[in-house]
This record gives sequence, C-alpha cells and structure tokens, in this order.
Amino acid sequence: MGICISSDSPNVSTAKLILSDGTLLEYSYPVKVSYVLQKDPASFICNSDDMDFNDVVNAVDDEDELQLGQLYFALPLEKLNKPLHAEDMAALAVKASSALMKAGGGGSEKCGSRRPVVFSEEELRKGPRRGVKKGTRNGGSRKFTAKLCAIPE
Repeated sequence: MGICISSDSPNVSTAKLILSDGTLLEYSYPVKVSYVLQKDPASFICNSDDMDFNDVVNAVDDEDELQLGQLYFALPLEKLNKPLHAEDMAALAVKASSALMKAGGGGSEKCGSRRPVVFSEEELRKGPRRGVKKGTRNGGSRKFTAKLCAIPE
C-alpha cells in the first residue's frame, strides 16, 4: 500500500447547501441561516441529518449557523412541517448527488478509488486495437478515456 496525496484541493470542511434548483453553495465558515434566506425568502433550510422517510421536515432556526461538514437543503415553504415521502427523499438524494458530482469536477481522486471506465458500443464491437498481443493482461498498453454523461431529471 502507498500513501495518497491530493494536491488539487485542500481538505477543507464546508457547510454544503443544495438549493431548490440543484445548485450547490458551500461555506467554509459558519453562516447564519437568516443570511442565506435573504436570497430566497420563499424557502426554508433543513439539515439532511434530520430528514427521514414519512417524517415531517423541520426548518433550521433562522438564528442558527450552518455547521461545517453538514449537508443542508433549501426547500419551498410548502414542504415545511409536511411528511417527506420516499419519492421526495429519492429526488433530493439525486439532486444532492448531481450537485456534489458537479462541484467535485473529477479533479481529485480519493485513495483506493478508481474512475469508472465506460466504453462506447463501437469500441466494444471493434475489439482489441492493432498491435495488442492476444493474451496480454488487460489488453497490454491499451488506453481508454472515460465517456460519461449525466442524465438530468
């Protein structure tokens, strides 16, 4: 095993806020909820740790601060004190995952993680490239690039 070091981004803990439109805001310092709500007074902020299936969604108090290392959602006021159904929870999870992936940019990899490699149908039909000897482990020195895309929901 080796030591993994990432020089792309410092390891800074942030408070992450997913807005209703799927935008991710990150704060590297504690910020009051009332400050965040000035931009969108028709919404409220909830802590993802306090959200559960078929349980009511509670707002974080306006005078509380967003805590570093926590994930928050800005939801429309109509959702306040209403039960959170499985479909709603799934939609929020997809929105958060998409926002976090976009923010990550794929620039840094964690230790032991591997980027998925996706081949196009054309590459799979072609088979091995010329010059690659049969029987070489993992196709020898073949190099592929990832062809990934996001599916908006």
